[in-house]
Order: sequence, then C-alpha cells, then structure tokens
Amino acid sequence: MAEPVSKLQAALEAGRFVVTGEVGPPKGTHVEHCLEEAEKYLKGTVVAVNVTDLQTAVMRLGSLVVSSLLVQRGIEPVFQMVCRDRNRLALQSDLLSAYVLGIRNVLALTGDHVALGDHKEAKCVFDLDSVGLLQAITALEGGHDMGTDAEGKPNALEGVPKFFAGCCVTPCAEDVEMQVIKLEKKVAAGAQFIQTQAVYDPAAFESFMKRIEHLKVPVLVGIVILKSAGMAKYMNSSVPGVSVPDGLIKRLTDCSKDDREKVTVEIAGELVRAMKPLCQGAHLMTLGWDHLVPDIIKSAGLA
Repeated sequence: MAEPVSKLQAALEAGRFVVTGEVGPPKGTHVEHCLEEAEKYLKGTVVAVNVTDLQTAVMRLGSLVVSSLLVQRGIEPVFQMVCRDRNRLALQSDLLSAYVLGIRNVLALTGDHVALGDHKEAKCVFDLDSVGLLQAITALEGGHDMGTDAEGKPNALEGVPKFFAGCCVTPCAEDVEMQVIKLEKKVAAGAQFIQTQAVYDPAAFESFMKRIEHLKVPVLVGIVILKSAGMAKYMNSSVPGVSVPDGLIKRLTDCSKDDREKVTVEIAGELVRAMKPLCQGAHLMTLGWDHLVPDIIKSAGLA
C-alpha cells in the first residue's frame, strides 16, 4: 500500500474516527477573520478543514487561495472543487496548482446551480461532473491529462501530483437508490473517501450504510449544526435530502436564547455519538460558529 499523502488519509487508514471542520471564504478580500477562527478553534482540534468553493453559487474568495493560506498556517485543508464554474482545462490546472501549493485533500463536487446564488445571470459550465472530475484526478495521478496529441496518445505531465480524493453523497435523499448508483460511479472513478450531506436521522443513516457496505470506502457523516428552530424548519422545506426530526426542532424551540448554543452543542454531540459506530468520521459544518467545535467534540465523547 502506498504511503498516505495527507494526515486525513493516514488517520482513516489507521482506523481512527476522524472529525473534520469547514470554513467559508469571505465575500471580499478580508480573509483574516476566517483564518483566525480556523487557527483558534479548528487547528489541533480537527484533522482537516474543508474550504467551500463558491457554496450555493454565491461569489466569494476562491477555495484554492484559502486552502493555501491554511497550509501556510499548519492547518490541513480539504480543497473543495465544483464543476459549475470551470471547464476541464481550468479544473485540471487548478488541481496541479493545488498540489504545488501543498494541498493534498480534494473533494470533488458537481456544484449547485447558479439559480440558487447571487449571480443568476451567470452561465453554468458543467463541462465535467463530479465523476468526471474524479476521473481527471485519476488521470493526472497517472501522469497525463485528459487530452491527447495528434496520434491519440495522452498528454504527458512533467511532474505528477498525488491526492486523497473524496466525493459527496446524500444518504437521506428521496431516491436513495439513485444516490447509491451515483456513489458507485464516484468510487469507481477514484473516490477514496465519502463525505455526506447533513444527516439527522441515525436510523436512516444506518440503513444507507448497509446499502453501501460493498464499497469499502471510509465515510464521514455530515452534520450541519442547528442554530435555531427556524433554521431547522428552513432546511426541511428548502434543502433536498435533509430532514430534521420534530423532536430536535422542539428542543430548539423550547430553549431560551441564552441556552441556544448549549442545546446546539448537545444535539450535534448526540448525533455524532449515535452515528459513530456506523462510519469512520464526522464532518461538522458550523456555518460560522467554529467556536462550538471543541465543545461538540467533547459532547460527542471524542476529546
């Protein structure tokens, strides 16, 4: 077996239950707050930190530069890449750039449609989807790009990157079978780890994990922390494949404003504890509340 290329890969291969965090680049050039939050609450607390790539099609500072800045601060990033905004030339170029900048973890995503974002007149690219992007990563690791020369031979690279490549899945989607089929294609294309969309139903997650046992790829269950009852209700009505149980909404409704963060931490910790036996890690999506990550880890019994 080849040597791991990242701490995240090494931890998963060693059988450790890992926790990853997430930061969203700012809408502008003031990146200091984002980096300070990561250093204060995530460095040394989680194994790696996802950097979102124009999430929900909202224009922001790029994930590549923020990932590079995290590397400079001794924080291991997971470089998220969406296919919505770049063709295969730009995607492959950014992958090579990421490797040269010391970035080793990549999460391949198709990307939300621009209709969800703040530039609805923008044109989607989608030259590749997440499967195609994983195939591009595999090709680059094999020493060539996706193109060919006049004789039909692959274009060779001068220097070859090596990544720990991941993909995403929605375990609680209405059409679970289609999710499984897509996930099988992603793993066949080269995905080495799986990160899920938000899950709040451990029983449904257990059922899904049984459906993908044959894939033999580590899974990190995703948990978007619930900041309020209103947020939970919005996710139920507007985020496909996400279902927050009424019991959790009631707990957030009944708690006082002063106790809301405490209840948020308790809920996230309980979810991690419940699903820990079913998977290999947890991905905490805090939406700016990074200061809660250490307490969530303690609440989950992982300190």
